[in-house]
Amino acid sequence: MKKPHHVVLMIMLCGMLALAGCAKGESGKSATPQTPPSSAGGNSSELSPYKITIVYPATAPKDLQLVQDEMSKYLTEKINATIELKPIEWASWDDKTNLMKISNEPFDLMFTASWFSYPKDVAKGQYLELDDLMATYGKDIPEILGDDFIKGSRIGGKLYALPTKKEFGQGFGFLLDKKLVDKYKFDTNGVKSLEDMEAMFKTIKENEPDVIPVVSSKFTNIWEASNYDGIVANLSIPRDSTEVKAVDTLEDPKFIDFYKRMYQWNQNGWFDKDILTSDADQGMNMIKAGKAFAVAQSLKPGKDKEMSLSSGVEVIQVETAEPFTTTGDAQGAMLGISRTSKDPARAMMLLNLLYSDPKLLNMLDWGIEGIHYVKKSDTVIDFPEGMNADTQTYPNPGGWMFGNQFNSYLWVNEDPNKWEEFKKFNERAERSIALGFAFNQEPVKSEMASIANVEKEFGATLRSGAVDPEKVLAKWREKRKAAGFDKIKAEVEKQLAEWAKMQQ
Repeated sequence: MKKPHHVVLMIMLCGMLALAGCAKGESGKSATPQTPPSSAGGNSSELSPYKITIVYPATAPKDLQLVQDEMSKYLTEKINATIELKPIEWASWDDKTNLMKISNEPFDLMFTASWFSYPKDVAKGQYLELDDLMATYGKDIPEILGDDFIKGSRIGGKLYALPTKKEFGQGFGFLLDKKLVDKYKFDTNGVKSLEDMEAMFKTIKENEPDVIPVVSSKFTNIWEASNYDGIVANLSIPRDSTEVKAVDTLEDPKFIDFYKRMYQWNQNGWFDKDILTSDADQGMNMIKAGKAFAVAQSLKPGKDKEMSLSSGVEVIQVETAEPFTTTGDAQGAMLGISRTSKDPARAMMLLNLLYSDPKLLNMLDWGIEGIHYVKKSDTVIDFPEGMNADTQTYPNPGGWMFGNQFNSYLWVNEDPNKWEEFKKFNERAERSIALGFAFNQEPVKSEMASIANVEKEFGATLRSGAVDPEKVLAKWREKRKAAGFDKIKAEVEKQLAEWAKMQQ
């Protein structure tokens, strides 16, 4: 039901004043604590009861209410709060959350990401600034996340959402059918370049007439992400750049040579016939059916084991580039506090617990011990007797979305050193020189819409190797210019210069 107008105004005012501890509920009683709870240095008994609502994309599991009630009992002891878990189907997410935002519906925490409306919602004022809240009610978070995670999550120098602590960056390469790797004795440990992969594809093409060497043009996106920190409209900062300056990849020799390579791959018959539309899922299905050898993937430690378990076919991963971290990677999974929250301080207390309290995090991730899982050790779990992945009643709603993933229990079929490998992965990931920069598209939003239409006309065919780039790139640049590229470029250069100056 829509809130009365005066209540909506009060809620909006409260979001701005919550740091002063004066947010009001509909009853007019203060819901913001004057003294932090035990988790933040005070006593939970001094807090008024409050229900924290967390909104995230997922299918509601059968035992959602059961887990929610158990979490509420625990949170009542910690911060005198209960919790409402509000999963929304991915297909309905945009429509339902947009309605929540424009109708000023009160809620506390919402999942967001660089690829999932974070910059756009920040520009619209949907999320509160978090630095002061974190300093008072989330004191454990900065040390757990570290400077780079927090730096990469800022927009315009300000923090509006907190990232999940997980892999910090992307790995790049392929998942390969292990049966064929073994059959042809490919040395996957020696793979370091595209040339190494091409030798494998050539062997498969010559000896396995019913097997496609590479499925999905996703590899083009992965190659681009491993070599450039993309901003917008093919304006990117090269990975090895020593200055905060964007180049036009449609003019960049390295990028053009890659498009020529994709054209040659296509001419060699290495791609699948559905290359314009096929995705990573189709690639895995074809590998499982014995019809494909490789599919490109963003990689992280244990990705091959994870995909082997979920798909039922054994694959192994090979890297074609070292891990790389951009702002988009740092902002890959986040939780923001809504401007309509009636108690932003309490929402930050919950966030602090999701980073620092393994018991609470694993309740959210996996459910209730003895019902949804049993412990095999302090950090390793398995299904209870008689339950399996198909019959579980609280499948993971998205553990990668919440808090400190390094505190999440591992399943018996996972690598027991998984989190150690993640730490090593994060340490070796190269940071973009522009880590923390986020482009504000508002000044050029009409031009961006026009440029997007031009990209649709040319991008997919070039990525798939379906056309000779030398015949197409000039037309792309010409149409892009007519759509307002020069204005976008000028705005990117302006914002980059301002950001670089602020870093100094």
